[in-house]
Amino acid sequence: MDLFPPRLLEGYRTFTSQRLPTEQTRYRELSERGQSPEVMVIGCCDSRVSPEVIFDAGPGELFVVRNVANLVPVYQPDGGAHGVSAAVEYAVRALHVKHIVVLGHAQCGGIRAFIDKMEPLSPGDFIGRWMSMFIKPGEKVEQRDHETMADFTIRIEKAAIFRSLENLMTFPFVRTAVERGELQLHGAYFGVAEGSLFVLDHVAKEFVSAREQVSG
Repeated sequence: MDLFPPRLLEGYRTFTSQRLPTEQTRYRELSERGQSPEVMVIGCCDSRVSPEVIFDAGPGELFVVRNVANLVPVYQPDGGAHGVSAAVEYAVRALHVKHIVVLGHAQCGGIRAFIDKMEPLSPGDFIGRWMSMFIKPGEKVEQRDHETMADFTIRIEKAAIFRSLENLMTFPFVRTAVERGELQLHGAYFGVAEGSLFVLDHVAKEFVSAREQVSG
């Protein structure tokens, strides 16, 4: 018989002895009346980038969907199964979230795979096929003259956030909610080594330190 991961059992014991007693009432309320988070976070699967940890969120505060490289596909109701699109639809149309945050990060494995296999993206590779939606037909993603690989990688990691925000606006119900002022879209970039967070300034189209926003 396979053993359930001991680390998870240990973590659950800590949860039941320390955190659960202080939040038991909250869990009961969420069980009875359901969830009503105001924020959806679309993040990466990377184990180092947990939205609940980064934003110090309690139960019921964030509606989170995670995938490789925090990508959002374009709106494509073609009868296929679309997990991210389903989550976006549920968040906007059922939960009526007020904010959607696309959270990218440094040292993203999905972006690294995209860069390493740009020419060509392997058709039989799940990651390669998934990352292929990052680029539009005919679009070229190339390293600039005098641009280091590190700078190129960071630029592409941030570009993935911009692309996901752009793709979100192809969903009719997202666009309508945004235009009515009922929903706001945000971008954020997390530096794993420093624990730093940068948020997108939509006017300047640049990522600025979250510390500046907090202090401001």
